[in-house]
Amino acid sequence: MTDKAFLEDAYMRECEARVVEVNDRGGIVLERTNFYATSGGQPGDAGVLEIEGLGEIPIATAVYGEDRTQIVHVPAEGSTLPAPGAPVLCKLDWDQRHRHMRMHTCLHLLCSVLQYPVTGGSIGAESSRLDFDIEDASLADKEQIADDINALIAAGHAVTDRWITDAELMAQPDLVRTMAVKPPMGSGRVRLVEIGGGEIDLQPCGGTHVASTAEIGSVMVQKIEKKGRQNRRVRIAFAA
Repeated sequence: MTDKAFLEDAYMRECEARVVEVNDRGGIVLERTNFYATSGGQPGDAGVLEIEGLGEIPIATAVYGEDRTQIVHVPAEGSTLPAPGAPVLCKLDWDQRHRHMRMHTCLHLLCSVLQYPVTGGSIGAESSRLDFDIEDASLADKEQIADDINALIAAGHAVTDRWITDAELMAQPDLVRTMAVKPPMGSGRVRLVEIGGGEIDLQPCGGTHVASTAEIGSVMVQKIEKKGRQNRRVRIAFAA
C-alpha cells in the first residue's frame, strides 16, 4: 500500500521515498508519495523523480493501480527506470498542483452556492466544471453565481479536513453530494473536507485543497450549458 503523503500535507512539494517495484507497464510504485493520483475528477500530478545515478525521471501523471492500494507514477516514454529499493526524491510540478488545489476548492464553493445534487465534474489547471441536477434553468444565473463564489473567496474562509468512520458517513447520507461517484469506503474511515468550519461546505473528499478560500483568487463563470432535461453544466475559470 502506498502511503499518501498528500493527505498529510497538500503543500508538500518534495517527498523522500523508496521504489517498491516497477510494474509490467513501466509504472513506478513507491512506498510513499506526494503525487496525487487521478481520482474524483482531479488529474494526477506531474513532476520528476530524482534518483541518484539516474538523474531526474519525468513523471507525466500518477494513477491508481488495479486494486487502488498502490499509486503508480507513469514515466515519460523512453525513461531509464529505477531498481526496487532505490531511494528517490519526489518533486511535484508545483504550479500545476497548486492550480488544481485552487480549482478543487473553488468547486466546493460552487457546491455551496448551488445546493443541488452533483451529477459529474472535472478539474483542470485553467478551468473546471460541475454538473448539477437542476430542473429549472432560471435557478442558475451566471453572473449571480460568480458574485456569490467570489464573495466566499474574498472572505478567506479556512479549509480544513477531518476523518469520520464509514458507519458515521452511512448515518449521514446527506453529506454525499455526488450522485454517480460515491466516496471510497471500506478502509474504516472517510475524509471530510470542511470550509468555514463546515458552515460553508462539508462533504467527503480525497482531493487536495488550499488552506484558505482567499488563496483561490477571483474566478468567473464561463458558461452554463444544458446537458439533459435536468442537467446543467457550470464551467468556471480563473479570472486572471
